[in-house]
Amino acid sequence: MVEDLVVTLAAAAGSAGVVYLAMAARVVKQYERGVLFRLGRVAGEVRPPGLNLIIPFVDRLQKVNMQIVTMPIPAQEGITRDNVTVRVDAVVYFRVVDASSALIKVEDYKFAVSQMAQTSLRSIIGKSDLDDLLSNREKLNQGLELMIDSPAVGWGIQVDRVEIKDVSLPDTMKRSMARQAEADRERRARIINADAELQASKKLAEAAQQMSGTPAALQLRLLQTVMAVAAEKNSTLVLPIPVELLHFLERGGQPALPEKPEMPEMPGKPEKPDKDEQDQEPAAHTDGGPHPG
Repeated sequence: MVEDLVVTLAAAAGSAGVVYLAMAARVVKQYERGVLFRLGRVAGEVRPPGLNLIIPFVDRLQKVNMQIVTMPIPAQEGITRDNVTVRVDAVVYFRVVDASSALIKVEDYKFAVSQMAQTSLRSIIGKSDLDDLLSNREKLNQGLELMIDSPAVGWGIQVDRVEIKDVSLPDTMKRSMARQAEADRERRARIINADAELQASKKLAEAAQQMSGTPAALQLRLLQTVMAVAAEKNSTLVLPIPVELLHFLERGGQPALPEKPEMPEMPGKPEKPDKDEQDQEPAAHTDGGPHPG
């Protein structure tokens, strides 16, 4: 009878020990840290990974994830410093470095970081120009990281990196920027074309000066042009004619002016005085006498 009672008590004690051990054992994973609360107060140091024993109904072990958290920042709409309405979204990378502070000093550290990131993003939008948001994102990322990390340090959180993902513009602004880019490309194309024309004109002037001393070079160039056109197997051949040749043909086609024939002199017949000579002879008086000189 006594032996049965002892065996029963031993079995009960063993069962109670197993139950106690099951209730007292806590396993902390490698990427976690445990904060022990004893009667509502933090007791001891942060528990490392592995098996940890607590006092049931007295202690409460709360685990904190120490991995890097990737949190997207919802798109925030704001007005830039140059009065352009934009919509910007970003992503923030952070991790817990002090498990006790992350649990004690802030109610929900993830929600707090999210709200701080949204507020900082809106502030960055209002302080920046549109060109900075589109082309100078690295500097804005550093400023945004500093704005989020400053209050998060007191919460036991370290912000590793902040990246602006996308900048959405209104359709009217997109069309204006497209027209501006098109006009800039057209301007550069015209400048390049004008530069090419200038260089080509200089080379043509040098070639013309070189050919002016040797007219045969112009004929050779003409023959080369004819050969290049004939190599394409075209049915029509365009042959350039120098303007000087056209002027020469025009002068050769005009009829010569006929010369006025000379009248032969009749023998025995006095020449008829010219009218001018008759006018120069002195007129006679009405009475038949000579006119006084």
